Amino acid sequence: MTDVLDHRFPCDACGADLRFTPAAGQLVCDHCGNTVPMEGRRVATLQEIDLHTGLSQGGSDLMEETRVSTCPNCAAQVEFDPDIHAAECPFCATPVVTDTGAHRHIKPAGVLPFALEETAAKEAMSDWLGGLWFAPNGLQAYARKGRKMQGIYVPYWTFDADTTTDYTGQRGTVYYQTVTVMRDGKPVRKQVPRTRWRTVSGRVARFFDDVLVLASRSLPARFTKALSPWDLSALTPYTPEFLAGFRAEGYTVTLEDGFEDAKQQMDAVINRDIRFDIGGDKQRIDHARTQMRNVTFKHVLLPVWLAAYKYRGKSYRFVVNGQTGRVQGERPYSAWKIGFAVLAGLVLAAAVGYAIALSEQGRF
Repeated sequence: MTDVLDHRFPCDACGADLRFTPAAGQLVCDHCGNTVPMEGRRVATLQEIDLHTGLSQGGSDLMEETRVSTCPNCAAQVEFDPDIHAAECPFCATPVVTDTGAHRHIKPAGVLPFALEETAAKEAMSDWLGGLWFAPNGLQAYARKGRKMQGIYVPYWTFDADTTTDYTGQRGTVYYQTVTVMRDGKPVRKQVPRTRWRTVSGRVARFFDDVLVLASRSLPARFTKALSPWDLSALTPYTPEFLAGFRAEGYTVTLEDGFEDAKQQMDAVINRDIRFDIGGDKQRIDHARTQMRNVTFKHVLLPVWLAAYKYRGKSYRFVVNGQTGRVQGERPYSAWKIGFAVLAGLVLAAAVGYAIALSEQGRF
């Protein structure tokens, strides 16, 4: 996590810090209102990087070094300004005392800029909390007390690959056979499905573009997966101006481990392609051998609004997709609301049973 204070851009008019505003898509000075367009600060193209180059960490242009501190609770890597000696982890609300150390890593190649302001993210979270069944009323009230949400750029890997897969398998054709069975002491004829298998082989090919892999373990995978989909066509070449007013988390999932995750995603798609190519009613895959060519990757940052609250002694985290407003999070349950719902269900069931009993009595 790189603290926003490491990315200062002074206002030309008054010297105060500029910040990136999603609504305007430009840098704005909150002190004097001066604005600075982003167009002239962007790089022309978004670069794909050869995977072998990345795994060998070759080339000084590919790497950078920062000084980081690790949260003792969730292991998020946080970098604070030198003037800050203690802060709160934005991922779990745990107090963090800075203890910096050097961290060398692959630089971000692309960034998906925030599209939602904090006010819109708060509204999305409040609507989500309001729609939860059995959530304590106090949690929503607590979340609305004005505490700021953190704008976090979360690290991801994306992978491209051109694949060709040779396979052998079996195509199953379902047919029905008439058999005789005994039922209540009498012979009965019935249709029973059977499968006729035939050996097949073939080849499928697919180009994978931007297979997305989360490069952090600070948040549960169920949170980040639930934030999908992302419109990666809006990715722009990385420039630190986008971080003005926000933070960016450092990756903790290595490029090698990220590629293993990407291959599992690719294998699942390839298996579906093979089954479609086999055809028939049923399919069996006996062997598949995939060749990958032109494998490239990018380290990219995706926007997330994050709130971590301690409610009655326990931490709860909420995340909002900074591009679409999709919400996911942890939630407590209200014991009295659940108890009331169960009691109401029992009363309703008893009332229905009583009405049925009266109806039955009326027939006689």
